[in-house]
Amino acid sequence: AVVSTQSTGRKEWVIREKEIEKLQQVRLQVLKQILDKRENDNNKTNTERLNAIWSKKQVTKEGKFKKMRMENIKSLRKLTEKRENVEGKLSRRDVVNDYSSFASQVYAPQTRVGVFLDRGSELYNVKNRYLNTYEGLLELESFLPDYVTQPRIKIPSLATGKGGAQKRFKKRQRELEDTAELIRVEKEAQFEVKAPPRFLQKVVRPPPRPPTPSVEVPSEEEENRDLAVIFLQQILRGRAVQNMMQEGKEKRMELIDELRSTEALKPEEEKIIKEQKKEARGTQRKQRMMQHKNELAHEILEGMAGRSVGQMADFLSKELVRLQEEQRIHAFALLAERKRRMQEAEESGWRQVEERRRLEEDEIWRQMVNCHQGTMDSYLEEIITRSVSKTADEQARAEIHAKAEKINEIAYDIESRRDRLQSEDIVAALVYSFLLPEVEKETLREEVKKEQRRHILAAHSVIHGQSAEIERERSSSSGTGPES
Repeated sequence: AVVSTQSTGRKEWVIREKEIEKLQQVRLQVLKQILDKRENDNNKTNTERLNAIWSKKQVTKEGKFKKMRMENIKSLRKLTEKRENVEGKLSRRDVVNDYSSFASQVYAPQTRVGVFLDRGSELYNVKNRYLNTYEGLLELESFLPDYVTQPRIKIPSLATGKGGAQKRFKKRQRELEDTAELIRVEKEAQFEVKAPPRFLQKVVRPPPRPPTPSVEVPSEEEENRDLAVIFLQQILRGRAVQNMMQEGKEKRMELIDELRSTEALKPEEEKIIKEQKKEARGTQRKQRMMQHKNELAHEILEGMAGRSVGQMADFLSKELVRLQEEQRIHAFALLAERKRRMQEAEESGWRQVEERRRLEEDEIWRQMVNCHQGTMDSYLEEIITRSVSKTADEQARAEIHAKAEKINEIAYDIESRRDRLQSEDIVAALVYSFLLPEVEKETLREEVKKEQRRHILAAHSVIHGQSAEIERERSSSSGTGPES
């Protein structure tokens, strides 16, 4: 039994070792693929960077070449201009030659001089709706008469008989043909090129060549001084080159020493260095394996931690959304409650205003009824007083007429028996009796008017005071109603 258990255990260990080896091989293959991919990506980025740098360099090179070509053309143009005027004489502008040759600056100015013929040409473009749009052309065509758009040509019919019209037509035709022949002959004679003489030819002499410019021959002292200066310049340039070489040598002294030390190493030291390199490579390989294992473990742990953190973040985001929705619903509920309370307050305020207005209208109606009743009583009293005064006036008039008749009878009786003195006494008594009662009547009327005016003013003050109080109450109720 022990042997069987040991054999099964060994088989299981062998199977597990094989599985571990397979897993390691798979991981190595994956690692190789990752390294190959990284190397390919690095190579791709390097090639792209090199292509970008090469394209930039090409652009700069083309720009420099273009600039060099432009400079070359400019220098050649300057040289040609200087060669035309070697002596440096100033010449005036020949206006006749400029306007006679069509290649001058007058007819064909050059752009490099600063003249642009096409500048501002858009200002002279005719922009017309009738010419640029189809609708404008149709509208312009509608204004034209019919005989313009639809020409009607009638071919005259010639008579075929032997009448005078046929003869006149043929005669006119012959005249036209003769004139056309004469015009053709004159044109040919005008443009006919005369043949030059055979042996007589003009010999064109070439223009005289300008004198060769000469240079003054320097003296011997100046020549020696120039040579001394040139020799001094050569010495200074050589010394500067020596200084530059010395500075470069001092800067790279460590590299020179290192190269000398590597060249002076012995074979034994080289073996020791090789062994050290091997040991360093072995340790580096072990470190890489350990680093790879640590990275795999770290990746697994990071994956587990990332899943847990993602789940936690998902849960927290959902909780945050739920809390935000709950707060939003609570805010909506508070806003609805606030709006309901505001509406109730407004309705209660309007209800109070309506009740106060109803009370004011009732009070106004009561005051108006009282005023109407008072005016009715005063109207009846006025009617009664007018009727009483009218009846009293009528009775007084009747009594006055009766008294006047009696007085007239007595006056007629007295007049029949009086003398001059008695008549004068009667006139004085009548005048006295007429003036004094009239003054008394006027004073009585004034007192009555004053009494009536006093009563009227009291009534007006009472009515206006009540109306002012009512208006004040109404204004105060309308001002305080919306606030309540």
